[in-house]
Amino acid sequence: MYAWRGYGSDHVIPASPDHVTFNALFCCQAAGTITLAVDTHGRLAADTLFRDQLDIYRARKGARICELTKLAFDVPDSSKALLAALFHSVFIYGYRRYLCTDLFIEVNPRHRRFYQAMLGFETVGEIRHHHGVDAPAQLMHLPISAIRRAIDAMAHEESPHSVRSLYPFFFRPQEEDDIYIKLDRAELRLGAERTAAARHAPAPRLERGSAARLAALQRGVAERPSGG
Repeated sequence: MYAWRGYGSDHVIPASPDHVTFNALFCCQAAGTITLAVDTHGRLAADTLFRDQLDIYRARKGARICELTKLAFDVPDSSKALLAALFHSVFIYGYRRYLCTDLFIEVNPRHRRFYQAMLGFETVGEIRHHHGVDAPAQLMHLPISAIRRAIDAMAHEESPHSVRSLYPFFFRPQEEDDIYIKLDRAELRLGAERTAAARHAPAPRLERGSAARLAALQRGVAERPSGG
C-alpha cells in the first residue's frame, strides 16, 4: 500500500523489543497493520524530522513517549469497529506494558483531519518535507490520559454511528484486563517459538579463513573492558 501511494517499497520495521506490530484480520485475511514504537533509547522514526519537537516532551518529568508507525488498512469503510479494535489494542499494550504518557504519529498533512476527528490527535509544529518518502509530513500528538478519558466516556455508546469518532467502537473499559492478558500470552508464546526455532537452527557455514577471524573476534569480545 505504501508503494502504491508512492511512498516507496523498502520500509523496514526494526526487529527490537521496542517495536511491536499489531495485525488486524478481516474475513480471515490480513486487513490492517500498525506498529507501536517505544522511546526507550531516545530514538523514534519521527526524530528524523521532528527531534526538536519530541525533545520538548521527553524533557517533561515522568514522560515516556511512543509513536505509531507503518499504519496500513485495506477494508470497507464500514469496518470502523475493526480499526477501533486495532487502535484500542495498541493503547492497552502501550499503556500497561510500557507506561507510555504521550503518543505521536507522523502523517501526510492531508490525513490530519482523520486523526483529529477519529482519535483526538492535535498537530505539533509546522509541516516539514520527508525526503525518505518524498512527501510532506506533519507531527501529531495525543496524551495517553486523553485516550483514557475518551474511552471511559464514549466506549460502546448507544448509537456509535452517530459520531465520527472511533472511541464509541472501542472495547468497554472492563474488557481491557482480558485483552491485555491475551496480548501478554501471545507475546510469551511467540517468544517461546522464537527460542525453540533458534535452538534448532543450523549453525552458520563459515567460509575458508572465517574460523580464525571468528576466534579473533571472540577473543576481542572476551577481553573488552566491561565499560566498553
